[in-house]
Amino acid sequence: MATTSATVKGKGVGPDGKDTNPRGIPYAPFVDKVEDYVSSRSDVEPTLRSFQEMVAKYQFMEQNLQRRVAGLRDKMPDIEKTLETVRFLKLRNEGDDEGEGGEIETTFELNDTLYAKAKIGRTEEVYLWLGANVMLSYPIEEAEELLDGKLEAARRSLRNCEEDLDFLREQITTMEVAVARVYNWDVVQKRKEKEEEEKQGKGKEEGTAGG
Repeated sequence: MATTSATVKGKGVGPDGKDTNPRGIPYAPFVDKVEDYVSSRSDVEPTLRSFQEMVAKYQFMEQNLQRRVAGLRDKMPDIEKTLETVRFLKLRNEGDDEGEGGEIETTFELNDTLYAKAKIGRTEEVYLWLGANVMLSYPIEEAEELLDGKLEAARRSLRNCEEDLDFLREQITTMEVAVARVYNWDVVQKRKEKEEEEKQGKGKEEGTAGG
């Protein structure tokens, strides 16, 4: 969805009247009239430098978000797989209660290339890795609730990151257009000054010849 911005006192303002998106990333100012930012050619260089710094900040945020998105996409399948396993064990316990359970034989991963066989009977708890080499025991119901919450939080975070990436790309484009407009304004002013100098030079020559 497009997020066009207006400009109020040098700040970008979104269609909702706010100067940031929901995660606090500021809107880029939309440069409609270059004269609102530069009054003479001496203002061009600092204005361009300011705009280019804003572009660099947006690009830095974009790179950080891209890394975060990659991390979330790597993590979510692991959470989904663990949640699926916990739900399977929960169903097995329900089967035990109805006399349909029993041990199941499975394999579990020791490392990337090594697996071992195991027999799993009825279990009321599971152990979950929480990161930083920390593993805790949870009752199956609590483990399911915890993993469900983590998965939903990861999905929400991924949606927000993707929205912010789209937003940042739009702001970078807006600032690149602003840089181009200020640069083009400077080129036009240079041309006008040159034409004025040439005109004054010709006037002096004609005045000298007439004298």
